[in-house]
Amino acid sequence: MEVIQFTTERLAKRWGVSTHTLQRWRTTGIGPTFLKLKGTVVYRECDIEAYEESCSSTFTRSVVAENVAA
Repeated sequence: MEVIQFTTERLAKRWGVSTHTLQRWRTTGIGPTFLKLKGTVVYRECDIEAYEESCSSTFTRSVVAENVAA
């Protein structure tokens, strides 16, 4: 089975964020698991998909202010 890997640039394009954002997330522990091989950061597609799945939601929670006096 072939392991598909994404560069930081490719993942940034997929998610519509900057490469700087992904770099910042890595330093703060946000985002999918990554590998650093010979100084190059790569993300496995299976880890990207697992992270995306963990972020999915079936509803949006909103706060409704009740009885607000004007």
